[in-house]
Amino acid sequence: MKEQNQILMEIVNPQAAGIDIGSRSHFVAIGQKEEHVREFGVYNEDLKAISDWLKGNGIQTVAMESTGTYWQALYAVLINDGFQVILCNGKFTKNIKGKKTDVQDCQWIQKLHSIGLLSGSFLPDLQTEQLRTYCRHRAGLIDVAADTSKKMQKYLRLLNLRLDIIVKDICGLTGLKMIEAICNGETDSQKLASLRNGNCKKSEAEMQKALQSNGRKDYLFALKQEYQMYQNLQNQIKDCDIEIKKLLQDQIDSSNNKKQHYTDPKVHKRVNKNTPKNIDLNLIGYQYFEGVDLLKIEGFSHQTLLTLMSEVGLEGIKKFGTAKQFASWLRLTPNNKISGGKVLSSRVPKGSNRLKIALRNAANAIGNLKESTPLRDFFHRINFRKGRVSAISATARKLGIIIWNMIVKNTSYYNPENYLYLDEKRKLAVQRRIQKQMEKHQFKVDDFNFVTI
Repeated sequence: MKEQNQILMEIVNPQAAGIDIGSRSHFVAIGQKEEHVREFGVYNEDLKAISDWLKGNGIQTVAMESTGTYWQALYAVLINDGFQVILCNGKFTKNIKGKKTDVQDCQWIQKLHSIGLLSGSFLPDLQTEQLRTYCRHRAGLIDVAADTSKKMQKYLRLLNLRLDIIVKDICGLTGLKMIEAICNGETDSQKLASLRNGNCKKSEAEMQKALQSNGRKDYLFALKQEYQMYQNLQNQIKDCDIEIKKLLQDQIDSSNNKKQHYTDPKVHKRVNKNTPKNIDLNLIGYQYFEGVDLLKIEGFSHQTLLTLMSEVGLEGIKKFGTAKQFASWLRLTPNNKISGGKVLSSRVPKGSNRLKIALRNAANAIGNLKESTPLRDFFHRINFRKGRVSAISATARKLGIIIWNMIVKNTSYYNPENYLYLDEKRKLAVQRRIQKQMEKHQFKVDDFNFVTI
């Protein structure tokens, strides 16, 4: 019989455990034998029992999947008890072919972690995570308020009150005043039209024609309900803004390096209606990033700045070793697939996070700029060759590179007046190299005798 060759892999993490996260129970494996696997519940005392069992077996590092939100409570308990916890993407812990069970899954995770084949996902610090919770909850409230606004517009149209024609936004100053009067029982079109703001383009006479109701009580009742819900959502959004401001102010007040910075207000930056009104994001953002003014980047809005602060944070972005790693985490770099020396695919990988969406929105705003800037010119060059979708992705990636360099290297935004094409870049590089050699050998231009041919 021929001897069978075996390939042995080195154990990188000898005291390692693997946990298969579930909604009702967690399976924990500290080895590959049957007695090395135990099932625990999801209550707080069960999570403590998991930690005590791991400590009793000398476990130092733990790997688990990021399954929904079920992992967060156990993750917090293990971190507080001093374990090194690796949170992995589920696609990196897929089991081998065959019968799939929870026991096999946790053992497979433990095996992969023991031989060092699992890498951890990015997780922000506690303060950034708290800010992210407030901002994401606020974004959800804004989405619900937008749906409520559409329903109000629907019932107004069914009442034959064409408010959507005479005003640009039914949830603006004029629209809300008129909706409130309608819900309070006002039916006189002349009185309703008199509530118009002076900035409205439509005349009062035209508004009277559009504000003649058909008197349906069922539609009016539904409109009242939606209007009350909209007002409640706006109050909840204001409460979120208060908590966000308090949390950001506490972070700035706790650091002398942040408090010492000050910047002038930017009048040219437009404030979106969904941006928190009680927070000076221009000043707080400048202090939060310790003197780095990200709002100088064209197309970079206050909402984009708040998204960057809540999704990654100052300390989080420093975890990425290079700007390319940060852009890759954002899923804005091409995923090149090469076989036989030939590029089979170079598409941007699927999936997105809130920061990627914010940067793509900023890139789209850059593409709509009327004045010529380097980023706008870059956007239009890509747009001409590959289309607008590719231009948005490429410009968003460039924004990610700029943001990483500004924050990590603590540099200001450099906006060159003219873009240098490839031949001009090569010419400039040769010029700098020659100048450097001349300074090294202490040559001057007069030392050379140039011969014209």
